[in-house]
Amino acid sequence: MKKIILSVVMVFAFGFVSAQDKKMSNGGGQTAEGKWLIEANTGSWATGNTSFSLLSVNGGNTAWSVGLEGGYFVIKDLAIKAGLGYSDDGDGYNPFSYKIGVKYYIVSQFPVGIDFTGTSGSGNNANWIGFQGGYALFIGDNVSIEPAIRYNATLDNNKADNAFQGLIGFVLHF
Repeated sequence: MKKIILSVVMVFAFGFVSAQDKKMSNGGGQTAEGKWLIEANTGSWATGNTSFSLLSVNGGNTAWSVGLEGGYFVIKDLAIKAGLGYSDDGDGYNPFSYKIGVKYYIVSQFPVGIDFTGTSGSGNNANWIGFQGGYALFIGDNVSIEPAIRYNATLDNNKADNAFQGLIGFVLHF
């Protein structure tokens, strides 16, 4: 029984990877040189990020963030990216966030990135270097869903902490 299940899983995985490869081989695919991307991520409010988040905090307040990232593929699979975001902690702290970095798609399928992220608001500025890796599930000619893990290493120990995150990215390619 174990051999049958393993065989079915392997056939499914091979078919899935083959279907993804066919999408990538048409005219360079979504990660071809000269293409653009727009990305929205889910994420944590507290890391100065450019993502969407919503959470209830102590005292009945609601903390939220909103942001977007954009990028341009300078060569196949390598995009230069920038992002902006805005947050509200529900208690009067409203930081503005920014991000600049690179994102590389290993074999046009596994995005990895490194970036400089900062937040500024009410005199409380903090910065991080972010490292991210994940998987790109291309669900159409112009859309991918990219679950990822991310580590933010603080550059300001007295103002911010290191942070580990799980993200889900929604990316438009054009």
